[in-house]
Amino acid sequence: MANREALRELQARLASRLQAARAEGMSVAWLAVRAGGRNYLFPLGQSGEIVPLTQLQAVPYSLDWFRGVVNIRGGLFGVVDLAGFIAISGGGVREEPAVAEPSVVTLNALLEVNCALQVDALSGLRGPDAFVSSKPAPGDAPVYFGNQFFDAAGDQWQEINLRTLSQTPQFLSISA
Repeated sequence: MANREALRELQARLASRLQAARAEGMSVAWLAVRAGGRNYLFPLGQSGEIVPLTQLQAVPYSLDWFRGVVNIRGGLFGVVDLAGFIAISGGGVREEPAVAEPSVVTLNALLEVNCALQVDALSGLRGPDAFVSSKPAPGDAPVYFGNQFFDAAGDQWQEINLRTLSQTPQFLSISA
């Protein structure tokens, strides 16, 4: 129960910071998340709402990475296990098992895809000043991989272009 309250508080703080960043034009560029033991960055302009994953309804005959559907504020969203999808699309392997109480990040409504990405943890907002170096994604990386960023601690952060991801034929085809 305490974990849920802490998650709600984190989500409220992130939502208020996100709103302030949009209103004030701050240099915040990404929502930082963790999935499958790896760090990812979602562009804020392509990210939507953050909610805890509850009351997931399985979809029969769908691929393993498609977790099911969930009702978020009256809208039906397909839930994709981000780490699972990346692992099967050539972007690496899941290094850690999924957490017991994951969150989902919806895609921005402007992308016109009712989808939410399951992540293991939220790591806050990041701007370009949070990183000491960057390099392009490897040539064999999935098309939706953007630059790789490295912070002062040496941790790698992979940018995910959510617009490109949402238009990838493999992402749009959930049937097994």
